[in-house]
Amino acid sequence: MTVGPTRAVVFDMDGVLVDSGAHHRDAWRAMFRDARLTAPAEFWRLTIGRPADEAVALLVEGIDRTEARRLAEVKRAHYARLARRGTVAVAGAPAFVKALARQGVPRAVATSATRRDLERVLDELGLRRYFEVVVTADDVRWGKPNPEVYLRAAAGLGLDPSACLVFEDALVGVQAARAAGMRVIGVATSHTREELVAAGAERALLDFEGVPWPV
Repeated sequence: MTVGPTRAVVFDMDGVLVDSGAHHRDAWRAMFRDARLTAPAEFWRLTIGRPADEAVALLVEGIDRTEARRLAEVKRAHYARLARRGTVAVAGAPAFVKALARQGVPRAVATSATRRDLERVLDELGLRRYFEVVVTADDVRWGKPNPEVYLRAAAGLGLDPSACLVFEDALVGVQAARAAGMRVIGVATSHTREELVAAGAERALLDFEGVPWPV
């Protein structure tokens, strides 16, 4: 492992590379409707940044793991249906990723989404070829705020976590990256700048328009 100054960038996907919040919220609402359940107050905030299986367990009191997995698949199916309406990048994200590639900066994605969703989203954004290292919910045992997904991303890049800068929109994602020993800059698509900084981000951006490297 190489230890030193910031050398690589690790991106979360939903809310960082892709503006997918509306599709996810509608998919959760559809899942609750199908299951004839009432969504808790501010249910959306409990789901941000978490794998669907773990989010269901937070949303539905007393649910067992088998049923949680089933409802998570229902939610994912609704998301896949809604996502066919189109995938929209967070402003400036594709240009920033391509600029990093031109400068030879190592890049990875560490997401709570499934590998299936990651492949679809990055292909639609034209960004899949810019990431040799991707870590998804299918690759880890523990979801964010556990640091596993970010530690695996650093290992895939062959770098010490302290050499990585993370872009995150979720509070649990910020916490996961900080627990991994990484720098974090928030992207305020799901939470406010103040909330992201309070969770451990050094600062927060609205999007990637005009963001230079090094940051």
